[in-house]
Amino acid sequence: MDILEGEGLPTRATCTLADHESSRGRVGTKRVLQRVEELPAKRKTSWAILTSQGSWADRSPLHEAASQGRLLALRTLISQGHNVNTLTIDHVTPLHEACLGDHVGCARTLLEAGANVNATTIDGVTPLFNACSRGSASCVDLLLEYGAKTQLESCQPSPTHEASSKGYSDCLEVLITWGIDVDQDIPHLGTPLYAACKSQQIHCIRKLLYAGANVQKGRYLDTPLHAAAQQPSTEVVNLLLDFGADINAKNTDLRRPVEVAAPSSLVERLLLLYEATPCTLCQLCRLCVRNCIGRSRLHLVPQLQLPKILTDFLQYRESITNF
Repeated sequence: MDILEGEGLPTRATCTLADHESSRGRVGTKRVLQRVEELPAKRKTSWAILTSQGSWADRSPLHEAASQGRLLALRTLISQGHNVNTLTIDHVTPLHEACLGDHVGCARTLLEAGANVNATTIDGVTPLFNACSRGSASCVDLLLEYGAKTQLESCQPSPTHEASSKGYSDCLEVLITWGIDVDQDIPHLGTPLYAACKSQQIHCIRKLLYAGANVQKGRYLDTPLHAAAQQPSTEVVNLLLDFGADINAKNTDLRRPVEVAAPSSLVERLLLLYEATPCTLCQLCRLCVRNCIGRSRLHLVPQLQLPKILTDFLQYRESITNF
């Protein structure tokens, strides 16, 4: 492949590339090169994508095909030798685009062709994060099947927190099935349960609690109950209390959940009522048994030699009033 001279940037198209591209690809390449030529030399280095040969060009046809879900075009480009790990200047790959667009067919094709499943952008975003951000459970499952890591570094955006805060319970369920740490603590975000409580995502809160998330672990000294108490949902508060949330826990300001609730709100009334009402023996026993079993073995509860009504009760499938 011929490379442009001057500042290490390409200044002309190559015959080899043009010969192997489709008509649409050729038109796209010509437009790209024309735009590159029109830019001042000083700006060329800050607007481009790095290819496997080390030369520079604009956004690749693979990125466009992946983002638009054009599977046939994507396969054609790959068969013509286009690099599936081509990066934009922000290190966005075609796989990032496919997952953000919920194009599972394109994502699978890219992965089968050798796309890096754990590629990260300059902001630390992975294809898995994009899939969770879009709510694509199919893409999440596919990426995990190909070895995607649920968290590379604690400072990077977290797929689990993203799914939890946006209410994508299907994505969260897939992540839990693949064995994520439901208590993953990121300093500025807290735990996934805390993030879900802040945004009042009741279905995600349930899934996290059923999976054994620590009901007391939030962000610093703020518990999930503190986060829920500041919102209007009594359903979320009730759920946390059922799972043993400490109503007397104090945050960094030494305030209890009832003290951060809106004055005269339904949530405040519920918390005040709960303070004056002792937990039932049934609830205390359930919490004790679940703690003894341990989070990693909660999925084995149905195998206990107990009547179904008891196993359902331990799994919160039978209410206390019906027990």
